[in-house]
Amino acid sequence: MFVQPLFATNAATYAIQNATIEGKITVVALLILSLFSWTIIITKFRQLMIARQATKKFLAAYNSTRDPLDIQRRGEEFDGAPAYQLYIRGADELAYQLKNNPVQLEVVAPPNPVDGEEHTNTDFLARATAVKVSMASFDAVKVILEEAAGTEAMALEKGMIVLSTAVAGGPFIGLLGTVWGVMSTFAGIAESKAATLTAMAPGVAAALVATVTGLLVAIPAMFAYNFMVTTIRHLTQELDGFASRYANQIEHVYVDHRPLAEEIRSANEVLAGRIVGALRNNETTALVES
Repeated sequence: MFVQPLFATNAATYAIQNATIEGKITVVALLILSLFSWTIIITKFRQLMIARQATKKFLAAYNSTRDPLDIQRRGEEFDGAPAYQLYIRGADELAYQLKNNPVQLEVVAPPNPVDGEEHTNTDFLARATAVKVSMASFDAVKVILEEAAGTEAMALEKGMIVLSTAVAGGPFIGLLGTVWGVMSTFAGIAESKAATLTAMAPGVAAALVATVTGLLVAIPAMFAYNFMVTTIRHLTQELDGFASRYANQIEHVYVDHRPLAEEIRSANEVLAGRIVGALRNNETTALVES
């Protein structure tokens, strides 16, 4: 009887041995999907854990200073933190704008700060910064921050399509194999004209192994997917919040907010100084020649 093999060997082994070619193909396809799924689960889990820990360290370091460029100047690195990648791209763009499109200001000496306050007081830094950028340059920095935020969000979500496919498609692939196997079993019974339980059981058991395999693929992927989606959402919201705060601090410290009339007057004073300097050089040259 068919019962003896079930107790003598593993039920799954017995079912697979009696499976049709279609059933075996279905099981192999599910095993390949499971391989991809577990690869994503392991690598993505490691990526998200590193991202959470590195982001926590980076934000602690960033919150310890009010200067948006302080971490870059110290050369600190926080590999694996999405917020750090956004920070470094914004800092590089700001440094480029400060170097190539600077706005020179006359620094008004602020009151003497308490020891260490110059590193934690944003107003002190804003008044003490002589080289700033215009609003046009700041717009370029904001574009880079938005692009970096999108890039890091996509990097966090990379590979999640495999898990969603395993969750949604695994049971249906298994069901397809089961229905196909049951159909083949009944077709064989009809041809042999032996509608007995002994004749039906091996084919039905072999067909059901496809559904079992599909569920074994989908269940771990479902739990991993839900956990990772929640973690990615948390990291993405944290990234967006940091991007807004970072842009606000850059604007407060390094963006020229003078009224237009004052900017024009300052530009005219600089131009007048250059003209006076050129005239004096010409007069000096003329005296020397004479």
